[in-house]
Amino acid sequence: MKKGILFIIISGLGILAFLNFSREGKVVKGAVTAYVTPTSLIDKDGMTIKTRVKIPEGYTRVIPEEGTFSHYIQNYQLKKADAEVINYDGDPYIFQQGHVGVLEVPVPSNGLQQCADALIRLRSEYLWETNRKDEIGFKFTSGHYCSWQKYAQGYRPKINGNKVTFSKTAATNISKENFYKYLNLIYTYAGTYSLSQELKKIHNLSDVMIGDLLIYPGFPGHVMMVGDIVENNQGERRYVFFQGNTPAQSVHIIKNVSDADINPWYDLKGKTSLDTPIYTFSSFEMVRFK
Repeated sequence: MKKGILFIIISGLGILAFLNFSREGKVVKGAVTAYVTPTSLIDKDGMTIKTRVKIPEGYTRVIPEEGTFSHYIQNYQLKKADAEVINYDGDPYIFQQGHVGVLEVPVPSNGLQQCADALIRLRSEYLWETNRKDEIGFKFTSGHYCSWQKYAQGYRPKINGNKVTFSKTAATNISKENFYKYLNLIYTYAGTYSLSQELKKIHNLSDVMIGDLLIYPGFPGHVMMVGDIVENNQGERRYVFFQGNTPAQSVHIIKNVSDADINPWYDLKGKTSLDTPIYTFSSFEMVRFK
């Protein structure tokens, strides 16, 4: 969601109204209100996604196989329950009422790690940590594929409009430091649109897995990752989501401000749009990292 946000705080009413603007200043979303939504489904002592968010009555948590990306995400470490969402410049985000947890994901001071980028980082770090480095690679918005393997060998893109060519201009460097330089390149040239075009579409909610993405592709678009799933005896599911944002900031688990009874879980059944604390998905699709 690469755009700026103009906030108008009405403290006496306890609400926060905001307008979202593209970088060119065009209004892309009307003023809406978000509010502080209480929930009994949070364990403040929980230090992972799975242990922070409680199971709603009548549901059972989906437990992924160990070693999978789903397991990695469900057990991702969180900061303390009172942690704020912090922008890339070190300042607290202006709106602190929309989250129930902050993931232990560093936020680079360069401002590049925005909404899609933060989730690309999580997928890439999982592949790195599980010795699947040769699978790390993403398409630019232009459609050109850029792999970590080639970048580590010294290949760099030359970009001229929509034309991209790669040539070896640097020495081989397989270090973790160089890996994060590679990710900065991906953050610059990939986003919600390229992810939507590249990743596998999930057409049935029953097939959605932890680690899948709920995405609205666009310029700007937005994307969130499924952090947890529960299911009841009727096969009905509820989902927890987390996101990065623009400006680049802490990755955080979002509240459900539309349904206090199940907050922070979300029910997607029959939905073609989705309201979240700071973004309305006018439409969305579910996709999966390959």
